[in-house]
Amino acid sequence: MPFDQLYSLPLEQQIGQFFFIGLPGPELDEEARALIEEIKPGGIILFGRNVEAADQVRKLLDGARAMLPIAPLCGIDQEGGLVDRLRDIFPPMPSARAIRQHGDLSGARTLGRVTGEVLRMLGLDINFAPVMSIITQARSQLTNGLYSRSFGRSPGEVLGYTTVYMRGLQATGCLGCLKHFPGIGAGDTDSHIEMPMVPLTRGDLLAQDLAPYIELFQRADDRVRVVMVSHGGFPNIDIKKGTTSGLIEPASISSSIVSNLLREELGYKHLVITDDLEMGAIAKNFEIEDASVRAFLAGEDMLLICATPETIRRGYRALLAAARTGRVSEKRIQASLKRIAATKALVKPLPPLDMEKFNRLADEIRSLNETLEYRYPGESNVQ
Repeated sequence: MPFDQLYSLPLEQQIGQFFFIGLPGPELDEEARALIEEIKPGGIILFGRNVEAADQVRKLLDGARAMLPIAPLCGIDQEGGLVDRLRDIFPPMPSARAIRQHGDLSGARTLGRVTGEVLRMLGLDINFAPVMSIITQARSQLTNGLYSRSFGRSPGEVLGYTTVYMRGLQATGCLGCLKHFPGIGAGDTDSHIEMPMVPLTRGDLLAQDLAPYIELFQRADDRVRVVMVSHGGFPNIDIKKGTTSGLIEPASISSSIVSNLLREELGYKHLVITDDLEMGAIAKNFEIEDASVRAFLAGEDMLLICATPETIRRGYRALLAAARTGRVSEKRIQASLKRIAATKALVKPLPPLDMEKFNRLADEIRSLNETLEYRYPGESNVQ
């Protein structure tokens, strides 16, 4: 998509491009339509509440696209295991941990390919996966909710499995998204509840959690086009005064993490998106208006607000007001519009929803689950 197409939009619609929003339910009812009409979002994310049947999901997304002057990116968290938004319409997909225990990488490639093919037929462009957390033996005792969502116990293991998973996924035309930068595997709690503190030194972070990101960013084939930034706090590398929570600023709204570390130091030039700004890590410490503006000024291109229509509206209106008053500069707006346009230009035409193919892919996942269950009883889907 040409940048000029986005830059020629009225300011209200330019600001809408920066929002990746959730919809209330499975249909484009009056509430959903009113929300889309006001925000004109750059992205739409689906959750279990939006999923009842394959044809219903495709109709929902096709309808949302038809309402908008610029087609939105459409995404979902379809990791497998505990994070499986399609479980009501498709066989349960195995977790990253179960795939890693398979041991030969083929399971990761199959999971990526099948996931991508299913999502594209349903009308989706982005899968917010894989999780890049490194879960060592010591970290496996932490209650941060990441134990079964990780592909590995070391930087090399995470890199290997992520590489083949991404190849399988993105070969179908579905973009992957590395998360949750810069790494929250060492965090002490779940960011859905409150901000996890990651007590690593800068050197440890570079050697451990950032190592797979660095390797993937440097590869010539330009595989990584979307990165999600976590709400983790990094007290040993990013101290900020004046925040409600004290000295620590969540990574997702920190210019030190987003602009300085991710963009300047590591040289990442593509789309950056926040984790959900309604999560406890943000909501307990910031009003959504403040968080939305802070995140954008920190260097985020798109702001993920997943659940509450009024919260989405408040975030949108706050960022629009900041743009109108000059707190958010035209140059800053242009920079993110360019990255959003470049990402949307990667999106290929959607294939039709072919239920015969859908069912064949379901059989592949059943077969993969049976293989994992045979080798590791009880591990295939729940761990």
